[in-house]
Parts: sequence; structure tokens; C-alpha cells
Amino acid sequence: MRSLIALLVAIAGFASVPAVAELPVGAKAPVFVAATAKAGKAGRFNLAKALQKGPVVLYFYPKAFTQGCTLEAHAFAEATDDFARAGATVLGMSADDLATLKRFSVEACRDKFAVGVASPKVIAAYDVAMGSSGMTNRTSYVIGQDGRVAFVHSDRDYREHVSRTLAAVKAMQAARP
Repeated sequence: MRSLIALLVAIAGFASVPAVAELPVGAKAPVFVAATAKAGKAGRFNLAKALQKGPVVLYFYPKAFTQGCTLEAHAFAEATDDFARAGATVLGMSADDLATLKRFSVEACRDKFAVGVASPKVIAAYDVAMGSSGMTNRTSYVIGQDGRVAFVHSDRDYREHVSRTLAAVKAMQAARP
């Protein structure tokens, strides 16, 4: 399907527009440890340890305190209890520095979930680079306890990231024996 889309884009003369890429469903999620902020306090997030507790919703966003990213953080904050009831941990990731994320974790995330510093290595591993800007695309992953990507949603519009990832987590929960 992607090759068909790429062909149509090239035929239309828009070959210079970057294609959206992300890890496919079923791929092994790259394990990482990242500096984080939650409720204004610095911390660390270890994906391998988090997966021992349940699925992880790993959402990448371009830049803290921009309109769409702030609204997306508000939406994830409002749904944090729903994710927790379904056994999932939420982590937002951007290339912002830790000082910025400390403020963002309070003001936009409302102290509800951690946001982490996406290093260039993590950005490359998850295939979420926004061109050469150093920022990330808006891409949300649900990673199952087996360490594999169970769901991915990549869209510049923030509005469906929360509902789609929550639905994926709930479907995983319902499928458990």
C-alpha cells in the first residue's frame, strides 16, 4: 500500500514531500531509558521496566507549548485514569530539553503523566524524525508487554491520538485471558 501511495505522490509531482514513516505493527519496540519530567520533577523512564507492569502508550509530539501539542497533552491528562484502569502507562516524548519538559509536565500535562526527552537515537529508532528539524512527528505507539508495537497512529492532527490509543489498549485488555 505504501509503495502505491509513494507512486501516486511522485506522479502528482509532490515527490519532495517527505513520506510519513513509523515502526510497523508487530515490530520489536526499541528499548530505551530517557530523562523525564512529571509534576515538575526530573525522573527516568525505562521502557523495559515499564513493560513489566503493562502496555505503554508512547506518544511523540513536535514541541512543547505549541497549540496542538498543548491540547494533545491536555487530552492525554484527562484520559490518564482511563489508561491506568486499562493497565497502561503513558509517556509523551519530544526533543525539548528537560527544563522545558518540567514546566510542560505541570502546565500542559497537569501533573498526570511523564514527558521525556527524545534523544536523536530514540527519534531515529522509532522513525519519527520531522525532516532535519530535530523535532519529532506526531506519532503514537501502543507497545504490548511482549515489547512489540501493537498499534501505531501517525497524524499531524492531535485530536484522535488519545481516543485511538485508548481503544487499542482497551482491546488488548479485553483480549487477555
